[in-house]
Parts: sequence; C-alpha cells; structure tokens
Amino acid sequence: MIPRKAPRLLTTTFNAFTQHSQPLAILPSQIRCIHKRAPLPVPSPTPFVPDAPTFLTLIGRNMSAHASKIPSWEALFNLSSEQLRESGLEPARARRYLLRWRAKFRAGEFGIGGDLARVQDGIGELRVVEIADPTRTASSLTHSAGKRRVVVNVSPGAGEEELQQVVEEVEQGQTRAVQGVKIKQMNMIAGKNVRLLKGLGRAQIQVMEGLWEHKRGKKVDGGERRKEMVRAKRRAEENKKR
Repeated sequence: MIPRKAPRLLTTTFNAFTQHSQPLAILPSQIRCIHKRAPLPVPSPTPFVPDAPTFLTLIGRNMSAHASKIPSWEALFNLSSEQLRESGLEPARARRYLLRWRAKFRAGEFGIGGDLARVQDGIGELRVVEIADPTRTASSLTHSAGKRRVVVNVSPGAGEEELQQVVEEVEQGQTRAVQGVKIKQMNMIAGKNVRLLKGLGRAQIQVMEGLWEHKRGKKVDGGERRKEMVRAKRRAEENKKR
C-alpha cells in the first residue's frame, strides 16, 4: 500500500532531477528547416529585352545556344542552378555567368540599351537634345545658357513633336537620359556598338550577340595557382639549354 506522502515525494524527486539535469544537446543535422525560401520576384521584360532568347543573346559567351533549355521568361528567372544543370546547361562557369547576369537584371542593372523604352525590331534610336539646367548660367561651345546636352531615346524616325515630348519627360523626371553613352565633339554619340546615323546627333543601338558580354579573363602562365610552378619549369628548361 503506497503511503499518502508518496505523490509529494515523487514530485519533489522529479523537480530535483529536472533542475539539475543538463539540457539535451541537439546536433545541427537534427535541425530541419520548416519553411521554404520565398522565391524571388520575376522582373518584367523591357522593350529592349522582351524575351529569354534576347537576354541570352545580349549576355554573350554563346549562351544563346542554350535558348531551347529555357522555355520562358519565368523559367529564366526561376530555374535553380541544379535544374539548369539537369537541363544540360554546361559547363558550370556558364551557369554561374547566367545566374550572375540574372541577378543583375533583377536588380535593374542593365547593359547598354537596357533602359531604352522606344524600341522597334530590336533597334532603339538615340538623339542629342538640350534640356533645362538652371545651374549652367553661362553658355559655351557645348551648351546654351541654362541648358545642358543629354542623349535620349526616341522612336526610329521620330519627328520634332515626339522629340519635344521626350525632352519634357526628361525635364519633369518622368524618364532618364540614356545610360552607357556619352557625347563627343558636341553632337557625336559614343558608346559600345553605337552606330551613327546621318544627321547631327543621331545614332542607334541594336540587339546583337554579346552586346552585354563580360569577357573572360585570360590565364597567364597557368593562372594564379600554377603560375609559380610553370615559371619554375620554364626557368629550368632555359638553364638546361645554356
């Protein structure tokens, strides 16, 4: 027969055990993530980059050869590195290059022409115009008093009416001047693969293979990891010939 004080004794013993016992160690391998990482937003296509094949063409490094492995714009920005590998996009440096450009585009970092809003058949026309700038009170050879020259994007063959509308949009902050180009010799537009047109201050940018390409570095003497060994062997061979 259990005495009446037994429940209190059992409770006291349990409390003493829990107070003096060490907490259980939990290994990192026993911890599971109970949530999935939220997918990053898919950026909207732009007039200069309307689809995935155009994007792959612009970034170069023969990425356009993999266009069939990326069926849509959403797939371009949603496929993981493992999924790209399973689709046959090799080598690994090509996947890293694509993922890097994908992140840049998502962040709004375009190559030349990426900010063009008026594009027809992959071609955007550029014009040199003067916009109001109160900070420039004196005139010079390159600008009038209270004005400064910038490069804007217009529709191919745009007339004066559209040109004036674009100037007003830039002055009101509704759009920006074209990035990645500059003005030389008062009216000449210069930039990567910018083609000059007849007439003062006119040029165009066209979608083409490798327009945004980041060139791969060239290894010198086997690269940083093998440079000392390669040079040592070369010196040994030269000493043998002496």
